[in-house]
Amino acid sequence: MTDRKPQRKDWMSLFAKAAEDRLAELWQAAAMAPDFTWLRRPESGAVMLRGLAGGQGAPFNLGEMTVTRASVRLAGGQVGHGYVAGRSKRKAEIAALCDALMQDPAAAPAVEAAILGPLAREAEAAAAKRAAKAAATKVEFFTMQRGED
Repeated sequence: MTDRKPQRKDWMSLFAKAAEDRLAELWQAAAMAPDFTWLRRPESGAVMLRGLAGGQGAPFNLGEMTVTRASVRLAGGQVGHGYVAGRSKRKAEIAALCDALMQDPAAAPAVEAAILGPLAREAEAAAAKRAAKAAATKVEFFTMQRGED
């Protein structure tokens, strides 16, 4: 990912934001098949999205969003959770398994190299592309002092 050790919030964010097909492709290519038990099988529901008026004012309910979650326990005792937008049970399962594996010191480097690294690089490239596209539309205004006053 970066030079620093990834934090749980970082990898959970990458799993949640990754395209389902890409996450499944990386998972399959990594050929990881840990023994696990379900703590919570994948299930979909809705969460309320809240906003702040003016970015810092009074909170208000913006609307609902569909989310799928899953929880697993690996044979070694590590617990993983997956929360993803939409109704993809497979994506929530993979996210939960990866989360659990990242908490296993023996498995974490493999998950980081095979899944987190590519997802992070792709997310950074997409952000750079968006920034370049936005920069191309930037307008520089030049004003001259009028000499009055």
